[in-house]
Parts: sequence; C-alpha cells; structure tokens
Amino acid sequence: MILWLYSWLMWLAQPFLRRKLLRRSVQEPGYGQCIEERFGRYAQPVPAHDGPTVWLHAVSLGETRAAAVLITALREQLPHMRLLLTHGTATGRAEGVKRLEAGDLQAWQPWDTPGAVQRFLSHFKPDLGILMETEVWPNLAHACQRLGVPLVLVNARLSDKSLRQAQRLAWLARPAFAALTGVWAQTPQDAQRLQSLGAKVKGVAGNLKFDAAPNAAQLALGQQWRAQLARPVVMFASSREGEELALLQILGRVPSHAANVQWLIVPRHPQRFDDVAALIEAHGFAVQRRSAWGQGGPPAAADEKQVIWLGDSLGEMALYYGLADVALLGGSFEPLGGQNLIEAAACGCPVVMGPHTFNFLEAAEQAELAGAALRVADLAEAVAMAGALCFDRPRSEVIRQAAKRFAQSHQGAAQRLGEMLASEWSQRDLSK
Repeated sequence: MILWLYSWLMWLAQPFLRRKLLRRSVQEPGYGQCIEERFGRYAQPVPAHDGPTVWLHAVSLGETRAAAVLITALREQLPHMRLLLTHGTATGRAEGVKRLEAGDLQAWQPWDTPGAVQRFLSHFKPDLGILMETEVWPNLAHACQRLGVPLVLVNARLSDKSLRQAQRLAWLARPAFAALTGVWAQTPQDAQRLQSLGAKVKGVAGNLKFDAAPNAAQLALGQQWRAQLARPVVMFASSREGEELALLQILGRVPSHAANVQWLIVPRHPQRFDDVAALIEAHGFAVQRRSAWGQGGPPAAADEKQVIWLGDSLGEMALYYGLADVALLGGSFEPLGGQNLIEAAACGCPVVMGPHTFNFLEAAEQAELAGAALRVADLAEAVAMAGALCFDRPRSEVIRQAAKRFAQSHQGAAQRLGEMLASEWSQRDLSK
C-alpha cells in the first residue's frame, strides 16, 4: 500500500518534472536532450552483446568522476563487459561520455515510477546494477529484486542527517535498502548507519574519490599562472547560494581583505554563474570570467575597481586549485553539509572549512586531524585565516604537503571494489 501511494505521487509529478527540465535546458542545454529517456522510452535499440551488461548509475558530475576509476577496475576484472552509464544531471552525462568505449551505452536514470523502471530494465536487460553513493530509489530497487537483477550500492555514504530523514520515512526507506543485493560503504560509520536501515553491508572499501587523480595538465597550468601573479589567490571552491553574498559583504566591510589577495569564486552549480556575476557587480566589484581568459590566463584589470574572478567553466577544478594559494570549502559556511575536499587535497591546496561538513563528515574530520585542512567557526574567520595563510609561506607549505599525504594515504578503493564485485558475482557467470 505504501509503495503504491509513493508510486502514484511519482506518477503525478511527471508533468512538473518535464516543465523543470525544459526550464533548466534554457541555461544548460543538456537537460533538453533525450527527455523521453527519463520516462523509460528509448529511440535506439540495444545491440546484441556476448558479455555481461554492467549498469552503473552516477547521478552527477562528482559521482561520474569517481566512477571512472571503478569502471577501469571493472574492465580489468570483467574484460568482456558492456557498460551502461546512467545519470541524473547534464554535467554528469557530459562527463560520462568520456568514459564510454565502443559498444557501451548511456541513458538518463529512469524516473522512479513502476512503468518507467520496468521499461528501462526490459530495454537494457542489465546483468548487474551498481548505484553510486546515495542513489537508492524504492521502485528501482524493488523492480530489480523482483526480476532477479543484482543491484548494489558502492562508495556508499549516509550522514547522520540523512539517516534521521530516512528514519522519518522508514516505511519507504527500509524496504528499499533491504531490496539491495549488497552495499559497500566508504567508512565504518557509514556502514553502521546503512545497516540500521536494513541494508546488507558486505564491507567497507574506502572512498573512490581518493583514487580519482586530478588532471595533471590543468594543475600545471594553474600553477604556472599563479607563479606569474603579483598577489596570492584565495578561492571560494564550490560556493553555494547565500555564501557568495556573505563573502561579498565581508569584503565590503573590510576592504583590506579584498585588496591584499585576489579572490576567485567558483560556484557549485553552473546555472548560477550569471547570477553570481551580477551579485559581484552589485557589490561594487568588477568581474573577470574564466570563460573569457583563454589559455593565456587572467588578464590585467581594465579599470580601477577591485576585480573578483569568476570560475564559470566546468571540469576545471584542478586548474582552479592549482591557481589558488588557499581554498575556502563551499557549502560548509551555511547548514548545507559542505562539498568534497578530496580533490583540493590531491592538488595540494590548503583548505579552510566552516562548521557544516556533515555530508562528508569523516573525510573532513580525517583531513583536519592530518593537518590537511583547517576548521573555523564562520566565514569571517575563514576570510581572515585564508588571508593570513597566503602570507605565511612556511605554514601553508606544511599544510600543502600534509594534504598530499592525506590524499595518497586513502587510495585503493577502486581496486578493492573491483575485486569484491567480480568475486561476489562470479557465480552468476558475469565473468564470461
């Protein structure tokens, strides 16, 4: 009865989803592509294939990048596999194209109605389904269980906040997690929380994002640009709505914070690039956008206003971390849970984070303990701390080296997961 009610609500929401996708496609055209796939309707047939079809769902950009190292490990363990990649966001799908080989498939994640899920599974006929991190959908999980399609959750994480939310919807969440064939968690704490929801936790494999090496060419280019600058650079990495406004207000109240360093804001969501640019100008600053730089790097300021750089490009975080002397961790200065600091650590960029890191709690705590990141009480303290670090070269170098060691010490999850998955499903003839 409960699943029926949920399915009915999801069915009723379909017109609103279509309207949302069309609105998003104005700024991000990728959302307008293949919309019918969202509802389990596909234009192209699936060619016959001798090996297994391994379906991997990576909802967004970060999950897709982390999945890349797992895909490599799976191809080594299951050399005849055909990959089916699904996504929920336009940035994830664009990144996923880079991971496809001849014969592989790509589609949108089906909207979680019984009809769309059934059409998806009937069309692609996956032999194994792999969900990344948090993407557990009730109808999808139940349909796979009913049809005998092994469905696992890997790189799984569940914060205390998400656990409390799931417990409030236990009538829906517990059966969905119980329907999964197996779960591999990032940390022992994640494993305990997932088990409390009825998930069959098979082990703790670590975090795949530690295995995703930053783009070396981008990192080198950013470092080259930084070496040519007269002032140090402080980056607000993956900033969220409300945080840019708070930063600009601080810089307006304390002009020396803006004058002594070059500020770079990289918003988390690309649809907000124009809004953030307008917000910067509304506070009396000039804007230089990365999209106008080309390969020559940021040009000299054209007027007397204090210039703030806007990172309005996708897939260049390694370049930005290479360019920055210090990074503020977006999402951690409002109660949003914080963004992932692992890529910053891998690039050797010192991180200053706020009090709200519950989305990546263990990684944030481990980084702080390792000396790879510093925690402050609020954004004003973070701005002051970042400015001080820029001019304290010995201390910032200590943090930079600690960050690199921290990132390297947690690698290996991809190989462990690849071996575990191949072993777990070898009896199902996936290796043939």
